[in-house]
Amino acid sequence: MTAQDSARDRALVVLPADECHTLLATRQLGRIGLADGAYPLILPVNYVLDGDSVVIRTDSPKITAAADHTRVAFEVDDVDERTRSGWSVLVQALAEEVTGSDREELVERQRRAGVTSWAPGEHGHWIRLVPKVVTGRRIIPGQLPPPFEAGGYL
Repeated sequence: MTAQDSARDRALVVLPADECHTLLATRQLGRIGLADGAYPLILPVNYVLDGDSVVIRTDSPKITAAADHTRVAFEVDDVDERTRSGWSVLVQALAEEVTGSDREELVERQRRAGVTSWAPGEHGHWIRLVPKVVTGRRIIPGQLPPPFEAGGYL
């Protein structure tokens, strides 16, 4: 069986929004995509879900500058390179900073959401991504080729 034969057995499935939200809740690390001058910028961020919103905690000047109701993209995925399978969820959203806003109950809820950054530092800005479009895909593996051993296939 060739890699092309294996690829034919795979399936690409579009995920419904509720499954996308379920998958988002299983991870802590995603990537935010922003416009940064002439080129897009993609940065890793820790996050948590608050209802349908994605909440990140940061001190990145690039991210906080985007948090003025700017359109951003947020992506989370999981892959298995061995089976060439996995899933990906993309959230197209408006970013808003909730730190220091006049909505103290919202700020407190974001604090209770428990976003902890892996990177050292204060990370005193709370950014909420309000989803406008949520899409996802899953690649389901096909039949795997037999394992290779020295001297050929089994």
